[in-house]
Amino acid sequence: MNTKSVKLLKGGVVLSLFASTLLHATNGDTLIGVGTKSRGMGGAGIGMSHCAESTLQNPALITCTKGTSVSFGGTIFMPDISADNGSGFKNSASDMNMIPSLAISQKVNENWYWGIGMWGTAGMGVDYRNDSSNMKMVTNLQLMQFGATLAYTKNNFGVAITPILQYGSLDINYLHPNPAVGNVGNGVSQDFGTGYNLGMYYDYGNGLTLGGIYKSKIEMKYNGQLSTATASMGMSMEDYLDQPSEMGVGFAYKMGNHAFAVDYKKINWSDARGYKDFNWKDQDVYAVGYQLTKDKYRYRIGYNYANHPIEKSPDSRINVFNLLGFPGTAETHYTAGLGYDISKNMYVDMAYVYAPETTTTMPNPFPSGNSTVKHSEQALSLQLSYRFF
Repeated sequence: MNTKSVKLLKGGVVLSLFASTLLHATNGDTLIGVGTKSRGMGGAGIGMSHCAESTLQNPALITCTKGTSVSFGGTIFMPDISADNGSGFKNSASDMNMIPSLAISQKVNENWYWGIGMWGTAGMGVDYRNDSSNMKMVTNLQLMQFGATLAYTKNNFGVAITPILQYGSLDINYLHPNPAVGNVGNGVSQDFGTGYNLGMYYDYGNGLTLGGIYKSKIEMKYNGQLSTATASMGMSMEDYLDQPSEMGVGFAYKMGNHAFAVDYKKINWSDARGYKDFNWKDQDVYAVGYQLTKDKYRYRIGYNYANHPIEKSPDSRINVFNLLGFPGTAETHYTAGLGYDISKNMYVDMAYVYAPETTTTMPNPFPSGNSTVKHSEQALSLQLSYRFF
C-alpha cells in the first residue's frame, strides 16, 4: 500500500477511538448497515458488492477491488426516545451521536485479496438523568470492531474470513424507587472480545450474484454492571452481555444501469448471554435495495424491516430495564442514498435513514402499572472513497 493509504488508515484509527460515542438500536442494538452505500439500500449488502465497504458486511465481495480501495466516513445518528413510567412522557436527552467507519481493500493477485476495517457496529442507551419519574435512568452501551479480511476467488466463486477484535463499554446508572437504596451504579466497565466473520458468494453470470455470511457470537463481560444493576431489584444476574451470532443470505441482480439487492439474516439474541436473560428473542431481518447508475451519479433507495426483539417478561422487573434502559424497539426503516464520482479515483456517497415511531407498553412494578416507550430514528451518513489502480 502506498503512503497515502497508510496515512488514511492512521487517521481512521484516530477517528474510531475518539469520535465514537453512544449508539442506538436499529435491528435490536445493531445497525441495519455499516457502510454508507449499504445504508442507502436498506442495509442490503450480502449479495451486492460495495468493494472496500464490503469488508464490513460480506468480506468475500471485496474481490471487486481492481487495485486498492479506501472508504472512510461516519454517521450522525439522531434517535428520538421518550418513556412514560406513570407520570407522562419524558424525552431522553441522548439525541445525537457520531458513528465512524473505515474500510480498506487491496488486490494481491487474480485470486487473493485482503482488507481491513474499523467501525462502530452496535450499541444503545438513554439519558433520563433529570427525570426522576423515569428513575433517572442513564445507560450507555458502545461496541466497536476491528477486522482484517483474507479473501480468495476463482472462476465465479469467492470465500473470505475476517477475524474480529471487539471493544465494548457499558454503564448502567439509575435512581432506585426506594429512597433508602438511592442511586445504583458502578461506573463504566470495558472489555475486549474476539470472534470472526465468514463470507462467500457465487456469480451465476447474467448479472445474478448470491452471497452468504456467518458472524460468530462474541463473548463480552462488563464487571459490576448487570450484577449491580439487578441486585438492587432483588435479582441475580451475571455480568455477561454477549454480542449475538448472525447468519444471512442475499442476492443481487444487475441489469444495465439498474441493480437490485435482497438480504435476509437472523440475529440470535436468544443464544447470547445477557440478552436471553432480558427475554430478547431472535430477529428475522429483511432488507431490500435498488440502485440506478446514471452518468457520474448513483441513486439508491431501500427498505429494512424486523420485529423488535424485546418481549414482555413474566418478571416485570426485566421490563423496567428493557423499556427504560435498553429500548431496542425500532422496526421499519426507509432509506435513500446518493453517490457521485468526483473524479476517476475519488467518489462520495451519502445516505439518509428514517425509522418511524414505535410504541411499546409492558407491565412495570415501579410504580405498579404499565410503562410505555416511544422510539423513532433519523440518520445521515457521509463517506469518501478513493481508488488506487
